[in-house]
Amino acid sequence: MGENKATTTAGGPIDAAAAARAAFASVAGKPFPADIFTAPELRWAVIGCGVIANQMAESLALAGRRLAGVANRTREKAEAFAQAHNVGRVYDSFEDLYRDPEIDAIYITTPHNTHITYLRPALAAGKHVLCEKAITLNGEELAEARHIAEANDVVLMDATTILHMPLYTELCRRAEAGEFGCMNLAQVNFGSFKPYGDLTNRFYNPKLAGGAMLDIGVYALSIARLFMASQPDEVVSLANLASTGVDETSGFITRNAEGQLGVFSLSLHSKQPKRAVISFERCYIEVNEYPRADRATIVWTDNGRREEITVGEEAYALCYELADLEAAVAGDSSKRELLDYATDVMALMDRLRGDWGVVYPEER
Repeated sequence: MGENKATTTAGGPIDAAAAARAAFASVAGKPFPADIFTAPELRWAVIGCGVIANQMAESLALAGRRLAGVANRTREKAEAFAQAHNVGRVYDSFEDLYRDPEIDAIYITTPHNTHITYLRPALAAGKHVLCEKAITLNGEELAEARHIAEANDVVLMDATTILHMPLYTELCRRAEAGEFGCMNLAQVNFGSFKPYGDLTNRFYNPKLAGGAMLDIGVYALSIARLFMASQPDEVVSLANLASTGVDETSGFITRNAEGQLGVFSLSLHSKQPKRAVISFERCYIEVNEYPRADRATIVWTDNGRREEITVGEEAYALCYELADLEAAVAGDSSKRELLDYATDVMALMDRLRGDWGVVYPEER
């Protein structure tokens, strides 16, 4: 398939922030789709004021909605964020947010090694939570968060975009209906170039849970797991570590009980296409720029026919996440089950990091 117009220029791929701006620009002035937010509306607050928080506020604005509140470690940033996005309330403390009866759901957008710090009190306070990837640092933290959510009868959801894009919902529907035949192999690449200049940044710093696995590997493993019949139980791998001790480049293969293989390559210091190829008996599916993809190509085995499929819109990626949580709160069991995929992915990431000796300070 051709490259996604929202994530390329004449000179080649552009960075994720620029891609998001291009995606928003592509829907400027268009009516917001009526089929995204179909469940009862929740009152949302956000923790953190970084790139994803800003994109989420912009996404809500596309739907004619706004955030009800914002909390941040630095109040000045929260006030600037609130002014920029017409947010209803700035909280003096995170505890004030958790106690606010006017808030139904919280989106956590802080660095992933801090997520459990906010998940514990938010879920315990009876708030539904959508948490940015990686949802926690490891499987132990995720199990704890799931237990707190269940004990307080609230929804916890992983914000990894692949779990929510309508393209994958449709492709998985067709796969489960048997249209493609048995799935045999997933080949998934993701490579970014992050310079070595500042090794204290979040990409290479172990104190910020740096490394390719939690930053980009979560996408690669998620798209493969969606199409697999069960969780892989065999893993072989090699990895090169950065001088800081986090994983920089890796290649690994997984296999489940059904014999379905996943072949992955990740890098933080060399560019690769964000490309996934899912191979079935009757066809293969190719997806470029897969984290927020809205289009794919199906190539049929018998005659080589290329079927172009477009579902959803890249610009609404974060809206799909919010809508899925609202649907889960309203009782949609298929949306609640998305956390099981996230749990499987976390278990694989734990296993791979363990094989490579990548341990974060919080885990020592």
